[in-house]
Amino acid sequence: MTIHVEDLKFQCIIGILDFERIKKQDVIVNLTINYNYENGFINYADIVQIVKENMTKSEFFLIEDALNSLNLKLIKEYNSINNIKIKITKPSILPDCKVSVGNHYKSQS
Repeated sequence: MTIHVEDLKFQCIIGILDFERIKKQDVIVNLTINYNYENGFINYADIVQIVKENMTKSEFFLIEDALNSLNLKLIKEYNSINNIKIKITKPSILPDCKVSVGNHYKSQS
């Protein structure tokens, strides 16, 4: 089975620039989770909550660190996950474009 979470938008502290450490900014998270349904379903509402809580509480400096943290948190929480594709976008950081960083993770189990 595959869960798709598209355009999850919320605000958090993320970034290395001085002003990014002071004021929350919009982020958009997209993720695709492939998992073994035979071990039970994964509630997508719980996935959304984990993503939002992890990012708002951690106040990451780098998007790359946020990606790795989300992957580890989700893999630890749900051992039926086979792989995860995550993309985090900062839509307002540059005036003429959106910037994103993404990665595809495969479970080690």
